[in-house]
Amino acid sequence: MENYFELRRYLIDMTYPKVAVIILNYNGWQDTIECLESVLRNDYPNYQVIVVDNGSPNNSMEYIKAWAEGRQGVLTPEPSHPLYHLSHPPVKKPIPYICYTKEEAEKGGNFELEEKLTKEWQKQRKSNNKENKELISTSPYPLIFIQTGENLGFAGGNNVGIRYILAKERNDFDSVVLLNNDTVICKNSITELIKAKNNLGNEAIYGGRIYYYSNPTKIWYDGGYFNEWLGRTMHINMGKSNIPEKAIHEVNFITFCYVFIPKQLLKIIGLLDESYFIYVEDLDYSYRVWKSGYKLYHVSSSQIYHKVGASSGENEVSEFSAYWYYRNSLNFRLNKLTGIYKIGSLLYYFLRLPYLILKWSFKEPKVIKSLLNGIKDAIYK
Repeated sequence: MENYFELRRYLIDMTYPKVAVIILNYNGWQDTIECLESVLRNDYPNYQVIVVDNGSPNNSMEYIKAWAEGRQGVLTPEPSHPLYHLSHPPVKKPIPYICYTKEEAEKGGNFELEEKLTKEWQKQRKSNNKENKELISTSPYPLIFIQTGENLGFAGGNNVGIRYILAKERNDFDSVVLLNNDTVICKNSITELIKAKNNLGNEAIYGGRIYYYSNPTKIWYDGGYFNEWLGRTMHINMGKSNIPEKAIHEVNFITFCYVFIPKQLLKIIGLLDESYFIYVEDLDYSYRVWKSGYKLYHVSSSQIYHKVGASSGENEVSEFSAYWYYRNSLNFRLNKLTGIYKIGSLLYYFLRLPYLILKWSFKEPKVIKSLLNGIKDAIYK
């Protein structure tokens, strides 16, 4: 029997390279659980889910563990929500999991324990499929839970998960998907990205079409465009509906709300830049890929739904988000752009500043101080 499972694993690995799905959580356990339910019913047969908790002070990881054990229900969305079917009915519990500290994860974890639990879990899944026909996780691996112990920001938290899959003790992962915890995915979302990668290669990163969770027919992101002269990004087709799927095409910016990165390219480009903490790190990474001569592809047939603003805890501009956004936007221009592009983008940034201050003085006066502090820190720190 053990030989059967080893042969099956080998055949799966050869046909469907193993993908890590990294989901970063900070105080958003309800969203994370809904996201997990959608991911664990996707139709790609060889993936493992890694949940990184960024030191949430609200005990998020305990709720997520309770969910995996079958002691915590899926609380969102309401049955009347049009996306309810993407996360319901819940997959069968318990689901095995392994917990690591940041330090343990970055060393590659406990490979022997993971292998043991994987074999046990695959036997259980096979038995379930024969006898009960209940909805069960499509992942053949235990969940990996990593507790960072502190809030490392978006880049820092995701980097912990990435270091886990890049650890020299491991060589089982082929690619990584970074997925916001405030999203739900379609059954074929990951498979469509894998198909694109199989056709276009490992020397590229890939993104998909993202709809508003609150308005599932309206597009939030359908590929991205970065204007080097202005230092600004644009989401293509944002706010539009009924846009037909298009052939896979090149872009020069991918939002890291949902991105697929082959391990081969990850080793070349490196980790996310943790100096950004939150916001603009995806532009920075996209720019590094683009300027290194590699490709960025948009795959509109790979679709997810995003609770815009929920992952950062902000549905509107706040003092926190204003500080980091304006700081990082300026920091990127100062440190990553060069020559005429740097001059042009800085002129645009500062010429637009009086308009922004006037706008926020009417709309949200409290953010002006944070905006100015962000600019000051970008220049002097």
